[in-house]
Amino acid sequence: MKIIAVNAGSSSLKFQLLKMPEETVLISGVVERIGIEGSGIEFDLNGGTIEEKISINDHAEAVTLLLEKLIDLEVLNSIDEIDGVGHRVVHGGEKFSDSVVITDDVIETIEAVSDLAPLHNPANLTGIKAFQKALPNIKGVAVFDTAFHQSMGPDEYLYAVPYKWYKKYGVRKYGFHGTSHKYVSQRVAKLLNKPLEDLNTIVLHLGNGASICAVEGGKSVDTSMGFTPLAGIPMGTRSGDIDPAIIEFICEKEDKTVSEVTNMLNKESGYLGLSTKSSDSRDLWNAAHKGDKQSLQAIKKQVKMISDYIAAYYVTMGSVDAICFTAGVGENAILTRQLIAKRLKPLGVEIDLMRNQVRRQEQLISTDESDIALFLLPTNEEVMIARDTLRLSK
Repeated sequence: MKIIAVNAGSSSLKFQLLKMPEETVLISGVVERIGIEGSGIEFDLNGGTIEEKISINDHAEAVTLLLEKLIDLEVLNSIDEIDGVGHRVVHGGEKFSDSVVITDDVIETIEAVSDLAPLHNPANLTGIKAFQKALPNIKGVAVFDTAFHQSMGPDEYLYAVPYKWYKKYGVRKYGFHGTSHKYVSQRVAKLLNKPLEDLNTIVLHLGNGASICAVEGGKSVDTSMGFTPLAGIPMGTRSGDIDPAIIEFICEKEDKTVSEVTNMLNKESGYLGLSTKSSDSRDLWNAAHKGDKQSLQAIKKQVKMISDYIAAYYVTMGSVDAICFTAGVGENAILTRQLIAKRLKPLGVEIDLMRNQVRRQEQLISTDESDIALFLLPTNEEVMIARDTLRLSK
């Protein structure tokens, strides 16, 4: 079977075409700047890159162009070879605890919870509708970032706020990056040759957006992101957990609205806010090596909060078999992994400095004597989307 995994943004359309169940990527790419001057399409095929600048007015045109190019490049002989389309959808609220075949009712429900992800769900729906128009007879599947975390219990997902906020407005912890956390926790079980249901794993999805997840027996039991992706650890530009009273305090001191301060917490905080220089881990480490204390402080603050979450999740699960680093920072920042491991020594964690000298490849990076195995595991959300699409398309 051939399945397209799709991630539609407000002005972009990322995709992979995979042969399943082999999980072979036939082609991948992105349509960028949809509806904006300078739009175009880029493919990664057979280790090479193909780019074309072309005017693309909307997502429907982007999908039509994408399908035509797959035939022109002889990746497909006909669009009839496509057996399923899997769509990343950021938010499913409490309605979806698993991926689902897309129906009119599913679309209505995604629209109904879009106020929980106003920047993402409408864009995801645009991609869904564009593919439905182009491939009306092909089954579509929605794969939700939040679904994996629906296994959390009320001790974890409820906030200590007026209960009517939860009942009336759905104010609770939802968590995100669920597709990545699910993929990595399943992958480490295979590498350790242990049944998934017998494994306790902590997954560190550390990218520009970052979250931590406690996975017990293959199910999420707690995660660091909350009602929105702003909660948890400091990220590229997001603050992570803070005292919420700071918002009112800064509103009064700088004559700003709540919306303006919230925007600053999302886009001007984290690495960027503390370092005052960059939201990129690489820039901060380069500056730190030159003696910039503020850049190093931004990294150390994140490391401290990551280790705090790990310790809390260790207590939650009672034991931990593996801690897995994934996503951009987790897969590439050698020294960040080293600093995190150093703070985890009380848990019996020992990193192997030589094994840790790798980027973007599967690798055990702890010593043989470490009480908890440390892994670098590149995530693959597209494969997870394709797996669920295959499972639900049969």
